[in-house]
Amino acid sequence: METTKARSPERSRTHTKAPLNHTTIEAALAVSLARHGVTLAPRASGRFERFDAPDKPKGNGNGWYRIHSPLAASFGIWHQDVNEVVTLHGASDPEAAAQARLDAMRYRERRDRERQQRGAQAAEKARRWWAEAGPGDPSHPWLARKRLPPHALRQRGEMLLMPMYVEGELVNLERIFPDGSKRTLPGGRLEGVASLIGDLSGAERVLVAEGWSNAAALYEAMGCPVVIARNFAYLEEVAIGLRQRLPEAEITICGNDYHHLPAHGLPNIGRVAARHAALAIDATLLMPSFCEGCKTCTDFADVRLCRLGGDK
Repeated sequence: METTKARSPERSRTHTKAPLNHTTIEAALAVSLARHGVTLAPRASGRFERFDAPDKPKGNGNGWYRIHSPLAASFGIWHQDVNEVVTLHGASDPEAAAQARLDAMRYRERRDRERQQRGAQAAEKARRWWAEAGPGDPSHPWLARKRLPPHALRQRGEMLLMPMYVEGELVNLERIFPDGSKRTLPGGRLEGVASLIGDLSGAERVLVAEGWSNAAALYEAMGCPVVIARNFAYLEEVAIGLRQRLPEAEITICGNDYHHLPAHGLPNIGRVAARHAALAIDATLLMPSFCEGCKTCTDFADVRLCRLGGDK
């Protein structure tokens, strides 16, 4: 295993300005989106259209745009607090810009209300399913392949259920199916949610890891309580919440290492996310060590299973 104390990375940011005059509002909007790393061909549907934010996993849908008229459009990226208006001739059309801002504000308010309603419905279902579920079956096909006991999991039919909490309140469930696929409840909250293996009461050392099987493998090996972020995108947020709850505890961020990605010209998102989480709360960073030439392992659960001679 590789253990390091995280150091602050050097950061640079380049700002580019799009030309003020364009032939169409679609072209003006495309240039403005490109400044935020978003490449797409906007369409004038008159509706709010969604797109993926470039710094989150595929399918996140965290961006939106709307072409309000041939003269004005607006767009935003929610988690980055980006909200901009684009007009065909820069700032020279204040009436169109004002209308675009008003439309964007109304859409955001409506979306927030709908999201809160869906979240409340999902939380109610999560609490009902969790209360009705039985203990996780150690012979469940996925657990059997992982060679792990069902720490903190319950079972509903063929689905294993991982509870997801915010400040002690159950708000969502991750459903784990026999083939290993995982899905949360539709509309359920994902921001700031975490699960837990072990007991935080009086804990002097706590681990933070992404994914249940990864956390379970760490708990089996080290015996420390493990707080679980659903994936790398939420690792830093979960770590910050844990530090606020346990300001004096020794916290170790246990990252995933997607070492195959740099070979394809992509960043090692697991290592980057783990490092940022460790920096955010002044924690120790722990990364898995792989066998020489390993092409398949990415986390501690993989390493454990590899050494036990199982299939991942």
